[in-house]
Amino acid sequence: MNIYSLTCTRDEELSLTTTKLLEYFKRCNIESKLLINESSIFDAYDKGIDSLNAKLDDIIILCHDDIEIMTDPLLFTQLLKKNLSKPDIGFVGVAGTAKLTKNGVWWDLEVWKDSLHSGVVYHGPDMDNLESTYFGKLGEVVVLDGLFLAATKKTLRNIQIKKPIVFEGAWDFYDIFYTFQAFLKKKKNYTLPIQIRHESFGDLAGRDSWHKNRNAFCSKLGKYLPATTD
Repeated sequence: MNIYSLTCTRDEELSLTTTKLLEYFKRCNIESKLLINESSIFDAYDKGIDSLNAKLDDIIILCHDDIEIMTDPLLFTQLLKKNLSKPDIGFVGVAGTAKLTKNGVWWDLEVWKDSLHSGVVYHGPDMDNLESTYFGKLGEVVVLDGLFLAATKKTLRNIQIKKPIVFEGAWDFYDIFYTFQAFLKKKKNYTLPIQIRHESFGDLAGRDSWHKNRNAFCSKLGKYLPATTD
């Protein structure tokens, strides 16, 4: 079981964080590929998957370019292979929720109060300036956040990766769309103890294209909401 990674970036001159990410993947013996200046994250991932020499049982990571993985490389690869070798597993990641409500927002504050979110993410511009967001205990979830996702090629090719016609935004809500499809196909999604620093605090979630894609997602798949892992 080999591991590959796909990362979209708009910066032809790579940032220090992206450079460190690629170096980390190299230490893990992970073949990584940058998708530069693509017009859509959906279509970039779709083309990227086909461009890799991956077998159906191999693992493909889909992640942001502004993350730093702090987990020991050997433990990191062991966690991915151990969990994604199980036939009933869909996606694994670092943050998500065990209940997706009618509004389609995975980090819904009311659900958070009910302790149904899962995972932890570190935020900050560098390792010396970190804040942690603890969502909840690790475990099975309905959907996962897109800063870091991993699945087998078989799982990725068993769902729609290309942008739905009803989605107006080219960069938003792909993570919920992907992982919820796996959930609907009776696959189990999980958060794992992988430590990640994310430069972003998720501010882009408020932009118009995010809201438009969220509304489109709810119109398209709302009949299955609310959804829980129970």
